[in-house]
Amino acid sequence: MATVAHEGRFWDVYIEIQDSDPHDRYVRARLRFSAADESGDDEVTDDVFTAPIFIEDSPDAIYARARSLHNEQVLGLLRSCLP
Repeated sequence: MATVAHEGRFWDVYIEIQDSDPHDRYVRARLRFSAADESGDDEVTDDVFTAPIFIEDSPDAIYARARSLHNEQVLGLLRSCLP
């Protein structure tokens, strides 16, 4: 979806569609943040995730909503995921 910079590191941002129950008519998704660079900092080595924050009728609607986020909103979500 995007690449953002936070505290001297670059983070790739991905949309992850969650597996849903066959009877559920809604599609859920979350954002995954993956450090795009190698850092000597052992504190942040794994990907971090939001809770499922998108609940829509279709994957296309989720992608549209995610693309409508402003950079500051994406950075705020990243900061909320970091320890």
